[in-house]
Amino acid sequence: MVFDFFFFERLWTITRRGYVVLVLFFLIVPIIAVVPLSFNAEPFFTYPMPGLSLQWYTELFSSDSWQRAIRVSFTVGLAVTVLATFLGTFAALGLTMVNFRLKALVIGLLVSPIMVPHLITGVGMFFLYAWAGVIYTIWGLILAHTVLALPFVILTVTATLANFNVNLIRAGANLGANPMRVFFRIILPLILPGVLAGAVLAFVASFDELIIAILISGADYKTIPRQMWSGVREEFSPVITAAATVLIGFSILVMGCAEALRRRITRLRGARQF
Repeated sequence: MVFDFFFFERLWTITRRGYVVLVLFFLIVPIIAVVPLSFNAEPFFTYPMPGLSLQWYTELFSSDSWQRAIRVSFTVGLAVTVLATFLGTFAALGLTMVNFRLKALVIGLLVSPIMVPHLITGVGMFFLYAWAGVIYTIWGLILAHTVLALPFVILTVTATLANFNVNLIRAGANLGANPMRVFFRIILPLILPGVLAGAVLAFVASFDELIIAILISGADYKTIPRQMWSGVREEFSPVITAAATVLIGFSILVMGCAEALRRRITRLRGARQF
């Protein structure tokens, strides 16, 4: 009987791990398959490749249109990261520490950009920004991406604040610290991992967004995803595979740095408690 129990437990463990590996395989393999094609010597997406070449990377980093798209993506992404992190952090603080009657409604409205399809959001933003006169401008694109990135910061910081001890704020106030000093000396160091994680998610959400960029950005402010979309529709160049490979490597680098920074902050915070 004991043997049967351990046998079925081991069988269940192997089955579960095999299922996870299979799911990861179907998720990751299509992404990895793009990488070798970026080194193809021929302008065709074929396997096996007739030869290897770096010509598509050379074209990626020498083309004026791609260089402009890279500049726009980083400019918009960094601006969105700053705005969304600032607004989202204080919104999460207010929603966590203050109770009011319409709190659930406000939370639902703030996180609704995640639940509503981007096409619907983009059409609404198109008419609103056209009326406000910011359509097809970089400022309109920054505002639109900030709306989409804000929920990620709010949810991440709110999760970090779940175990926050409010008595620390009262203790700081009793010791004579003003609200700004309490925030920067007590609150921010404790929720910094969540803030950094939200900032990374906000940057990735802006950097990877396509539908809003198609509707809002216009021809003068194409982001990398929109430039890739134009390449697929208009010329179908293998430069797209080189751009996709660079984006994959950049995403891995950003997430790895964020995780390393989060672990370092967690260790430092734990060391200060002893």
